[in-house]
Amino acid sequence: MAADGPLEVTADFVVDPEELRWRFSRASGPGGQGVNTTDSRVELAWTPAGSASLARLPVALQERLTARLAGQLVQGAVVVVASEHRAQLRNRAAARDRLVVRLRQALAPPPPRRRGTRPTRGSVERRLQGKRVRAGVKAGRRRGRDAGWS
Repeated sequence: MAADGPLEVTADFVVDPEELRWRFSRASGPGGQGVNTTDSRVELAWTPAGSASLARLPVALQERLTARLAGQLVQGAVVVVASEHRAQLRNRAAARDRLVVRLRQALAPPPPRRRGTRPTRGSVERRLQGKRVRAGVKAGRRRGRDAGWS
């Protein structure tokens, strides 16, 4: 995936490159002599509020996306960070990939509702038998009044 250009989330949802905010800083960790001089850490931010790309989606998908991302927003923006590579270009690609994954998860339809079922007769009998065995073990530990214990 290219490090610049439109961000293709789905066939219907493409984020314009003008809506993406990039920020670069020095990353910690391995990097040799260039670690103190190269801004390889990447922060990619996208603000859904007022996004022209988001406005092109149907209203139901807009609401789903904003509702699911509500808890992940940092000052109104979705922010992803990448600093695992030594090269800024690779970190930019990694940040774009992470943002795409996060937006696809937010746009995904909800899973089908689970239909509750009753436990089988055999599972109920096994559970009750286990309870009887456990009760018997605990009953054997009790101190009897006639055993001279107080």
